[in-house]
Amino acid sequence: MASPSGHRRAATVRLPQAAALLLALMLSCCCCRGGARSASSSSAAASSSPKVPAVIVFGDSTVDTGNNNGIGTILKSDFAPYGRDMAGGPKPTGRFCNGRLPPDFISEALGLPPLVPAYLDPAYGIQDFAQGVCFASAGTGLDNKTAGVLSVIPLWKEVEYFKEYQRRLRRYAGRARAKRIVSDALYVVSIGTNDFLENYFLFVTGRFAEFTVEEFEDFLVAQAEWFLAEIHRLGARRITFAGLSPIGCLPLERTLNTLRGGCIEEYNQVARDYNEKLLDMLSRLMASRPGLKVAYINVYQNMFDLITNPSTLGLENVEEGCCATGKVEMSYLCNDKSPMTCEDAGKYFFWDSFHPTEKVNKFFAKKTLDLCYEQLL
Repeated sequence: MASPSGHRRAATVRLPQAAALLLALMLSCCCCRGGARSASSSSAAASSSPKVPAVIVFGDSTVDTGNNNGIGTILKSDFAPYGRDMAGGPKPTGRFCNGRLPPDFISEALGLPPLVPAYLDPAYGIQDFAQGVCFASAGTGLDNKTAGVLSVIPLWKEVEYFKEYQRRLRRYAGRARAKRIVSDALYVVSIGTNDFLENYFLFVTGRFAEFTVEEFEDFLVAQAEWFLAEIHRLGARRITFAGLSPIGCLPLERTLNTLRGGCIEEYNQVARDYNEKLLDMLSRLMASRPGLKVAYINVYQNMFDLITNPSTLGLENVEEGCCATGKVEMSYLCNDKSPMTCEDAGKYFFWDSFHPTEKVNKFFAKKTLDLCYEQLL
């Protein structure tokens, strides 16, 4: 996609020392490698004959159920203590969590399997993917350059996998049934955080010199529009699209904000501005495509409400992750030899320095389902 024209001025939000520290942290992973209906009621109603035949997922680590296990990247979580609290006993699946992710809870609530399988997981076949499939890749973004930072699956490749999936689905289920599965499925999309925290503000891709923050927001929204238009062309009709969270309040960002302490408000403002532009784009897109329904998931407000009122979910710590010190650890820095990992992740908002616990994921899934029943299903 062509870059917006006009003069390129310097980025308005820069934390060079923080960016350098974050880059060092990410590179160190390579060295560490060797070491208005409720979800419950909707589940009951959908258990016998779900209105949704499949849950289909695109995005990043917030919804990646294990695709990074099978690619050449250092950004993985297929080892303990990830998956520590999975039902049936500890099982690291490649989910960046102590347990399940929002798409898993959504699938189960719709009367579908309790785990949405990763498309690249050889343990699953097209018969499983007919009820749910995940193309997401931890570390990816709307910008192709974001995926290149840690050599993960770019969004355009997720779309190519979706095309391949449809070809396999037609061979398995027949053309008519395959078309119904694709058109009646619920699509879950969560992406965008890495474009800022791993790309723009980290200064490793050059985007900070090419775009102002405002221009980069516009660029990402245009990429999101391309993606939604493309999967709509390929048959998607009912889609949830998550906005950005208060990205400046992630534990790692709090840690990097040592001079001032607390959340990085400049980053949160960027998230709010991006979300406003995203909402405007979604309205225009749906107006131009009458068969398309997109429900905007207000992750910012959902997360902010929990951070400011943690007792509503029985949380005690919303500033640090459960794993290790909870300040900087994720991926290989969060391992079974890390000291200080908490005993009860249910008291924490975050599992590692970036990702929510299973308890919070379940909360987000319910919020998403409630919105789906209002707007999509």
